[in-house]
Amino acid sequence: MKKILQLGSAFIGVIVGAGFASGQEILQYFTSFGLLGIIGAVIASALFAYLGMVLMQIGSRMQTTSHRDAIYKISGRYLGVVIDYIIIFTLFGVGVVMIAGAGSNLNQQFEFPYFVGTSLMTILVLIAGMAKVNRFVAIIGSITPFLILIVIILSIYSVLSMDNTFTNLNSIAMEQPTTLPNWFISAINYVSFNIAVGASMSLVMGGAQHNEKTAALGGLVGGLGIGVLIILSHLAIFSKIDLVQGYEMPMLQLANQVSPALGFFMAIVLFGMIFNTAASMFFSFGARFVEIGTPKFKVFLVVTLVIAYLLSFFGFTDLVSYFYPLIGYLGLFLIGALIVASVRIHKLEKETERQ
Repeated sequence: MKKILQLGSAFIGVIVGAGFASGQEILQYFTSFGLLGIIGAVIASALFAYLGMVLMQIGSRMQTTSHRDAIYKISGRYLGVVIDYIIIFTLFGVGVVMIAGAGSNLNQQFEFPYFVGTSLMTILVLIAGMAKVNRFVAIIGSITPFLILIVIILSIYSVLSMDNTFTNLNSIAMEQPTTLPNWFISAINYVSFNIAVGASMSLVMGGAQHNEKTAALGGLVGGLGIGVLIILSHLAIFSKIDLVQGYEMPMLQLANQVSPALGFFMAIVLFGMIFNTAASMFFSFGARFVEIGTPKFKVFLVVTLVIAYLLSFFGFTDLVSYFYPLIGYLGLFLIGALIVASVRIHKLEKETERQ
């Protein structure tokens, strides 16, 4: 049971990144559809639980050490190429969004110019890459439980202190801009995007677990945990949508309403999660093309970060609005491959039982 919970917690850590923590993802994917967003959140929860289970099980069965090997095995030669490049595109794109998020974070909380946050984050990721401080990244990653605690506190506070009617809140929520057409497609797209982001690490985590059943249950528990966090975050933002609309980081604004001290703490936690996500994305992106630690890797990282830094000035909200849904649609290829692989595993298990 302890191992299952550890795997579940790790899966949550992979999927729940800075975009989620800021509340901007939840606002655009769920809250912008009002009360129907709750149904979308429930559907997303079920899909995360199922796909988390499948990813971990496949990783364990194949003893995966690299997402590339697993993707080609479950997708075939041609579809494997497509999915591999979707993941590569995702790694770089999410890295850009994280740099933009750092600018928005410090600007909203401390009123620093936007370029201060983006520049600081770019420099930190570069230093991490040059010094190979993986341990430092792991330490920053350990703040995920603090984020979960803050989400729970904000959800309880928002619902209990709600001073508007559901009808009014629903009207305001549905006025929030989103590039997604309806609540159902939005829920599917959100799961697809996050699975594309987290597939690489999830497969490797599953590969480190020799007990296939334990790995599958870990993914299931983790997926359900993510679902609960989505629902709580949606309720928190929806309950206070009249006060947080227009902010790039609605959850940070909520924290400031509870207490300036909590807002300050939330900003630090959020910046740490942004760094963790950004470093992970750029490390993985660079490792796909060049061996980590070599002079070529360092040059590749510098060039990549310069391009990412320039692209980050499109703005955090706009990048989430247009880039994330695009990855979500592309990620459907990966979800299709995972479902097919799951069916094959189920058939093999039945054949084994008959024998």
